[in-house]
Amino acid sequence: MTTGNFSESTEFHLLGLSDNQDLQPVLFGVFLSMYLITILGNLLIILATVYDSSLHTPMYFFIFNLSFIDICFTTTTIPKMLVNIKAQVSSISYTGCLIQICFVLTFAGLENGILVMMAYDRFVAICHPLRYTVIMNPKVCVILVLLSLLISILDALLHTVMALRLSFCTKVEIPHFFCELAHILKLACSNIFINNILVYLVTSLLGVLPLSGIIFSYTRIISSVLKFPSAVGKYKTLSICASHLIVVSLFYGTGFGVYMSSAGSHNSRKSAIASVMYTVVTPMMNPFIYSLRNKDMVGAFRKLISRLTSL
Repeated sequence: MTTGNFSESTEFHLLGLSDNQDLQPVLFGVFLSMYLITILGNLLIILATVYDSSLHTPMYFFIFNLSFIDICFTTTTIPKMLVNIKAQVSSISYTGCLIQICFVLTFAGLENGILVMMAYDRFVAICHPLRYTVIMNPKVCVILVLLSLLISILDALLHTVMALRLSFCTKVEIPHFFCELAHILKLACSNIFINNILVYLVTSLLGVLPLSGIIFSYTRIISSVLKFPSAVGKYKTLSICASHLIVVSLFYGTGFGVYMSSAGSHNSRKSAIASVMYTVVTPMMNPFIYSLRNKDMVGAFRKLISRLTSL
């Protein structure tokens, strides 16, 4: 089998979610709709949190960042997929594939970090309410986001640089709609032992540990809420936390599910379809989850729409 270095002369082919040409217009319409809903929904949350001063709190600061990350996350993958379907091409350049790997890992890492911060924010607000404004002051919130950004960029660059040492077959066909690291490693013709060790190590550090922190935070939160004397207080507190728990379940559940299935299954196309859940569906659902159950956000939307219509 002819191999070549991972260089600018190498061209990859994204096979997408289906080989059936009759399904391509349907896939284009579905993913275009999902992309536009994601952009519009998350943009509304961003504008609402900016314009409504009552939402200038740590919790909504993190939601603001989560919405921005979701827009960037989906924009990294979906537009390229839509262009390929419309132009009936499947090729992506070395540079484009490398950029996708780097940005997908960066934004996935950032979303992971923001979800941890949101859990910590709720933990401090419920378990240490008297110290909340001191602990979660604006400076600390900004530092936490910047720290998460730095860790995510370093992680993405590390995996991307390690991919440079790989060799690939002359024609690389990726059974996916974007360049995902797990699929790239499977298609490499060179030894990927070091890359796999790095993936498992980073997944343990930046995946399992943060998830353990979230579980610990909500264990303490539930323990504190059960001590509330008022049933109304219990319901109100748990309803606020429910939205975050749903998002955490979607993100981690689908993310870990995809990587476990890709590690143990030879059906890469099924793994690609599963990847749609955390790369497309979760960012699209987040605005609905955080707004439909949130009276403050609904009120902010009404103020924003009223202001926009009065212009």
